[in-house]
Amino acid sequence: MAELVRTNDPALLSAIEGLLTAGQIPHHVADRHASSLDGLIEVIKQRVLVPDEWEAEARVLLIDADLGEWLRH
Repeated sequence: MAELVRTNDPALLSAIEGLLTAGQIPHHVADRHASSLDGLIEVIKQRVLVPDEWEAEARVLLIDADLGEWLRH
């Protein structure tokens, strides 16, 4: 699995999940529950993961949606 984005911003996560779903790109948000347990200190961020074979297409999709600044390198 390739990590695309790491954030706790609910609006950003929702937008990314919507784009990936619409693009029929399989994805998983890891650490969703762990990040909610740590409260306001935000030690654990949620990670948007896609299968390795979908990484390039997912990155292009997010860049085209002007979300490229959030991509992990």
